[in-house]
Amino acid sequence: MQQLEKNTVFVKQLARELGFNHCGIAKAEQLSDDAFRLEAWLQKGMHGEMRYMENYFDKRIDPRLLVDGAHSVITLLLNYFPAQQQRPDAPQVAKYAYGADYHEVIREKLNTLLFRMREEWGDVQGRGFVDSAPVLERAWAQKSGLGWIGKNGNIIHKQAGSFFFIATLIVDIPFVYDSAAGDYCGSCTRCLDACPTGALVSPTVVDGSRCISYYTIELKDALIPDKMQGQFADWMFGCDICQDVCPWNRFAKANEEASFAPIPEILNFSTSQWEELTEEEFKRIFRKSPLKRSKYAGIRRNLQFLRPPSL
Repeated sequence: MQQLEKNTVFVKQLARELGFNHCGIAKAEQLSDDAFRLEAWLQKGMHGEMRYMENYFDKRIDPRLLVDGAHSVITLLLNYFPAQQQRPDAPQVAKYAYGADYHEVIREKLNTLLFRMREEWGDVQGRGFVDSAPVLERAWAQKSGLGWIGKNGNIIHKQAGSFFFIATLIVDIPFVYDSAAGDYCGSCTRCLDACPTGALVSPTVVDGSRCISYYTIELKDALIPDKMQGQFADWMFGCDICQDVCPWNRFAKANEEASFAPIPEILNFSTSQWEELTEEEFKRIFRKSPLKRSKYAGIRRNLQFLRPPSL
């Protein structure tokens, strides 16, 4: 047991050195309860056009199918809450997209973490994931004590809120495992009440096919359904409404990750500047930004669904 404790301390200290804000570890096993919830969610079509959610169901609920001999699921949180906010009278961008693409930033940290583990212990088999494989990262975050799945579907950390990226590292070595986190949403329904499209259909259940983030990022169709006209508030790319109204985010603090420093144009562009942006300018300014996921045509499409900014 003493060696397991040393190994656990080593990993958690290394995670902090690499810039992760929180680290929890759970035993790799099948997520039986989550399997039932995921199956019901898919059967109701709440994934919309995100057909990839239907793939690799068995691997989504059992990490041992992703890494041979897996013993542990290491979950890491990286804060992205910005020190600065956009001008309020402009098309809004979700805070996670203010800076550089988080996939690249986190992937490098995960690779370094696994490399250092192999330096310390030899041939460690493992794989790191950040939105790149069928992993139920929020379930693992809760099982490893990092927070609970709030009524808005986000992981909420009791001391730090919910503005975090979640990364997962599955490895074939054991550790001392953390206890699952409790739920502290209580009777609060602020997120459910605030969602303008009714995407939060019940506590912890998000109808992805009605979410503003789905329409402005995931949906690749040239046109957004007419029924959604005027329901996007000011959100051009993603949406933070359910997090902005969450009382637990009063504990959110500005991140210290240099790569997440906001792109100046995101903070300062007016509505007219967004509307007048050329494709060449878009590619230059946002070449390292998550906004490139929607592409220029997608941003132009999304702008058409914004309500007029309030004076």
